[in-house]
Amino acid sequence: MANDPSAIATWANAVTVGRVLCSPILFVLVDGKSGSWPALAVWFVLCASDGVDGFLARRHGTTRSGAFLDPLADKILVLGAMFTLVGEGVFPIIAVAIIAAREVAISMYRVFAGAQGISVPASRLAKLKTVSQQFAVAFALCPITALDATWTWTILLWFATVLTVISGAQYFWKATHHHPQAVPRAV
Repeated sequence: MANDPSAIATWANAVTVGRVLCSPILFVLVDGKSGSWPALAVWFVLCASDGVDGFLARRHGTTRSGAFLDPLADKILVLGAMFTLVGEGVFPIIAVAIIAAREVAISMYRVFAGAQGISVPASRLAKLKTVSQQFAVAFALCPITALDATWTWTILLWFATVLTVISGAQYFWKATHHHPQAVPRAV
């Protein structure tokens, strides 16, 4: 049975909300520069559940609430993990600040565009950006690579940062050239 596009209570949204509610468990399990197997396991489950809610949404029909909640859950999960790693002295603040600034800007644009009736789905590049962010966190959490192969998560983090900037510029270009009415104007 297909979901009504205006539905809020769906299985996909339940999984998405579950991801958000379980995120603090991950943040508590992050244990400094040496990595943590339990944190890595929780990270894997939370990231895999993103695929589960996507599968459920495609199978039962996407909803406007799901289109808003899913990227929000991704941002809470990724940025929460990244800022936790900054707090533990693992990730450099500059990379995470660049990523956070882009995520906040695009989220605000999505809200404003949505109020104008314009949908702003994630681009392929933005999806690749999210995956690279997830792998950067995973390699920083994995005890095998956390200390002995820091180059893995360092390269992934900076790759994710570059993709973050490029995909943000891509959204900005599309917004100003395809949907200028959805771009807030300074008064």
